[in-house]
Amino acid sequence: MTPAAASPSLGLSIVVPVYRGADTVGRLVAALSALQPEGGIEIVLVNDGSPDNSDEVCRQLAATASVRLTYVEHARNFGEHNAVMSGLRHARGHYVITMDDDLQNPPEEVLRLYDHARLGNWDVVYTRYAKKEHEGWRNLGSRFANWVADQLMDKPRGLYLSSFRCMSHLVMREIARYRGPYPYIDGLIMQVTQRIDSIEVKHLARMEGRSNYTLRRLIRLWLNLATNFSLMPLRLAMFAGLAMGVLGVIGAIFTIIEALTAETPSGWASVMTTTLLVAGVQFFVLGVMGEYLGRAFLSANGKPQGVVRDVIPARDPS
Repeated sequence: MTPAAASPSLGLSIVVPVYRGADTVGRLVAALSALQPEGGIEIVLVNDGSPDNSDEVCRQLAATASVRLTYVEHARNFGEHNAVMSGLRHARGHYVITMDDDLQNPPEEVLRLYDHARLGNWDVVYTRYAKKEHEGWRNLGSRFANWVADQLMDKPRGLYLSSFRCMSHLVMREIARYRGPYPYIDGLIMQVTQRIDSIEVKHLARMEGRSNYTLRRLIRLWLNLATNFSLMPLRLAMFAGLAMGVLGVIGAIFTIIEALTAETPSGWASVMTTTLLVAGVQFFVLGVMGEYLGRAFLSANGKPQGVVRDVIPARDPS
C-alpha cells in the first residue's frame, strides 16, 4: 500500500517541491513550523533534482525540524507537477496544501486556506491574487494558460489555477493513483471533483533568485494540459481539415466556371496560395497527431513519472 493510500493521521500536510531553493526553503520551513493548524501539521519536501545544495539543506531540515518533516529526493529533475505527485504519495493529512519554495506565497495565508477548505467542506480551494509579483511575461503566460484551461478543461469559468492550493484527502488519494509520465495536477483535480472554491491571498515579490519557469517549461506545461486531458486539439485538427476540404470544393467549382467562361487559366499566385495553405493545415494536423502518438508511445514504454532516490521519513519531533 502506498503512503497516499493510508488513512490520514493528522490535520494538514504541506507539500513543497524544491528546485534551486536552498536559500529560501529553510525560512519557509521555519515559518510553517510556527503554525498551529487544527489537527496538527507535517511538511513534505521534494527535491526535484535541484542543481544547488538544496539536498544538503533539506536533509539538515529533516534532522532538526520542530514538526514532522518528510524529505523525498528525486534522482533527476522531472518537473514541478511530477515532484508534487511524489509529495502527495507521502502526505498523511486530512487536507494537503501545495506551495512553492520561493516565499512568494506568505506562510501565514496557509491557515486561511486550510480553514476555508475544512470549515466549508470544499474538496479543493485555489488561491487568487489581486496583484501577482511576477515579471510581465510570466503574468501573460499565466493568463494564457488559464485561458487555455477554460477552453480545454471542464472547470468553473474564471477559476484561477494556482500552484498554491488546498485539497482534501479524497482528492489527493485519487490524484496519487495517476502514474502517467506527464501529470498536470489541475487537470487531474477537474477529473475528480467540482466542489471547488477560491480565496484571495497576498502574493509577495521573489526574495531570492529568479523564476524557475522558463518559456520552454511553460510551453511544456501547456502541452501537458492540451494533450493529456483534452481531445480538443485533435478535434480542432479535424475541423481544420474539414474546412480546407470545403474550401477545396469551392475552389474547384470556381476553377471549372473560370475554365468555361474565361480565355485564360487561373494565375500562379492563386495556385501557390492554395497549395501553401493546404500544406500548412496538413502539417499542423500531422504535428498534433504526432504529439499525441509520441506521448502514447512514451507512456506505453514505461517512461517514469518520477524516480525517487531516497526518502527520509518524518521523525517524531518530541
